[in-house]
Amino acid sequence: MSRTALRICPLCEATCGLTLTIEGTRVTGARGDREDVFSKGFICPKGAAFGALDADPDRLRTPLVRVDGELREATWEEAFAAVAAGLRPVAERYGRDAVGVVLGNPNVHTVAGGLYPSVLIGALRTRSVFTASTVDQMPKHVSSGLLFGDPNAIPVPDLDHTDHLLLIGANPLESNGSLCTAPDFPGKLKALRARGGRLTVIDPRRTRTARLADRHIAVRPGTDALLLAALATTLFEEGLTDLGDLAAHVEGLPELRAALSDFTPEAVAPACDVDAALLRTLARELAAAPTAAVYARIGSCTVPHGTLASWLVDVLNTLTGNLDRPGGALFPQAATDRTPRPAGPGRGFTLGRWHSRVRELPEAKGELPLSALAEEIDTATDEGEPLRALVVIAANPVLSAPDGDRLDKALESLDFMVAVDPYLNETSRHADVVLPPPPPAQSPHHDFAFNTLAVRNQVRYSRPAVPLEPGRMAETEIHARLILAAMGMPEAEPGSVDAMVVEQTLAKAVKEPHSPVHGQDPEDLAARLTGDDGPERRLDLMLRLGPYGDGFGADPDGLTLDRLLAHPHGIDLGPLRSRLPQPLKTVSGRIELLPAPVAADLPRLRQALRERPAGPVLVGRRHLRSNNSWLHNLPALTGGTNRCTLHLHPEDAARLGVRDGEPVRVKGAGGEVTAPAEITDGIRPGVVSLPHGWGHDRPGTRQSHAAVQPGVNVNQLLDGTLLDPLSGNAVLNGIPVELTRAGSRNTGDRPGTPGGGKLTPLVCFPARPAPRWSTRRTPDPPGGTP
Repeated sequence: MSRTALRICPLCEATCGLTLTIEGTRVTGARGDREDVFSKGFICPKGAAFGALDADPDRLRTPLVRVDGELREATWEEAFAAVAAGLRPVAERYGRDAVGVVLGNPNVHTVAGGLYPSVLIGALRTRSVFTASTVDQMPKHVSSGLLFGDPNAIPVPDLDHTDHLLLIGANPLESNGSLCTAPDFPGKLKALRARGGRLTVIDPRRTRTARLADRHIAVRPGTDALLLAALATTLFEEGLTDLGDLAAHVEGLPELRAALSDFTPEAVAPACDVDAALLRTLARELAAAPTAAVYARIGSCTVPHGTLASWLVDVLNTLTGNLDRPGGALFPQAATDRTPRPAGPGRGFTLGRWHSRVRELPEAKGELPLSALAEEIDTATDEGEPLRALVVIAANPVLSAPDGDRLDKALESLDFMVAVDPYLNETSRHADVVLPPPPPAQSPHHDFAFNTLAVRNQVRYSRPAVPLEPGRMAETEIHARLILAAMGMPEAEPGSVDAMVVEQTLAKAVKEPHSPVHGQDPEDLAARLTGDDGPERRLDLMLRLGPYGDGFGADPDGLTLDRLLAHPHGIDLGPLRSRLPQPLKTVSGRIELLPAPVAADLPRLRQALRERPAGPVLVGRRHLRSNNSWLHNLPALTGGTNRCTLHLHPEDAARLGVRDGEPVRVKGAGGEVTAPAEITDGIRPGVVSLPHGWGHDRPGTRQSHAAVQPGVNVNQLLDGTLLDPLSGNAVLNGIPVELTRAGSRNTGDRPGTPGGGKLTPLVCFPARPAPRWSTRRTPDPPGGTP
């Protein structure tokens, strides 16, 4: 007999509510929850495939431990004992920074990923931290930190109320939004137009979002910051700036005007390949709209001037008076945010507190660039020890970071590696211990990260829809035990980790004058927490101390876990509202429009005015039925439009002599791949596009469907040297490439490009059989593998 259960979808940033149909312990269907306070029944193909993901037969069910070079099934006790035996000796012999932590994007989609990684990093006391943020969103964190003093204070467009939305480098109809949590983003854009609003999309591809827009501008890839600077300069030149209520919270306006004076539309137009008159029109439309918001995403982050582009987005929102006002770009306030502090100056945001060992790349937000991971393992210097051990949690940097081939080899040289991952993928296959979390239906869910980016304030929580299967371990317990193993205490009670965090949090809260529990007994407060386990008690603690919380009785109507559990479809906390100056944590206590690191990087942007690529450039793309490298093992989410093909314009195809479906070799600084051509006039001439997250053709993995149509790894075209200097973010878009019809001996379509050496492409098709997943860790013989 079937039953239903509610669940928040963990498969993208939209966080839609689902109603699951369950037979026994198996999820047999998923539909949108019409009563969900946030998503109101919306669902996308990923959410509809929840049951298929949950039941994927390739998901690991038990831990794996490497014995005599082979990964073998083990008990949980054996696995955590192996972790303790592998990690501690490395740290003790070579130092704490010889142990690295790599965090993947799925961490922000789980309760465990939201609660434990920071505790793990603190326990290891390592500065060798790498995450997916530096191949995705770090420029936005850095620009927000410099402007507002807090790298997590990210304004989001008020989609439900704005009159004018300018999107640059974003394709929410296929990505469902990013750094802007909005179920049914497509419906919100259609509603914007239906109420008479205007949508402008700036993108080198005519995406689904661009086809919906009032105006699509096919900008030259990588010139986003130049275009945005031209809009800001036009506002200054034509007297269109109007800060309104923001004026009292802003400093640096005259200095900003002087710093941007060289970026006139006429100066910028040739580099962007956008008419100067059109650039001025865009600026005038922004200024004239009753309310407006500029929103940029991954296409503008993963370019040479990603931090400057992210900074200019909020500069434009500020100059038009649209920052922190309804209909503009507002700061969300999540229910689990820290207790709001009184407005006033803060400590500000600092870059480069430490540097990577090999290239001396600066940290940002406590992280080193993921592009530097391979060299930090395989390169010896006089500046400390290389990385000798890794903890990799829900990450697949062999596919997501530049030059996966080099990283693939580097991982083999580690003394020890532990991976928390449900699959044996291109990265976790190198681990000495693999700790598999259970399927999502067997886990609780609360969006700690995405509620801080939501277009409406709300709070929701899902308990596990089905009980843990025998032999499984809760993901939260896996993380807690991993922390204890890293501390050399693998046999300690896992609940002690949560108890420690609760104790530390309350000890600090009772000492803060602005806290609702100031001066109270932390032990008494801890005893009043509710929840079935440590993670729920921590959630209850965060809700009670948060901006809507009951303050342990100070507000009888405030949030607690018990109140949230009584509202299974969630609690609506109202529309976004103006919050300044409270979010500001700069040293001045104001919005610092021209931070020193930004001013120092502007000469590099001026130099870009004179640059123009000599040949084709590459951009990425997203698919509605995909999310990075996660979902290619599900038949329901592959095929159709979700294929690893090379988009190229008919003019470029004709020049290469390539027909639709024929293979094209793409060569970059880091290597080359071969993919089938998909000829489309939806991309501008001189630009080609490959999707991110493919390349499932390495031995030793256990993703049988993904291996049938592996695709190619677009990041293999990169050598890791191209970075945005302020954020350390990898440059993935607008990179120069050479194109050749596969089988041709010519190298590239650039005039005058000389012939080259032997080409050994990675072929996207035909398919290869699924490889065995028990792989050996053995060194290559001298001279390489025969």
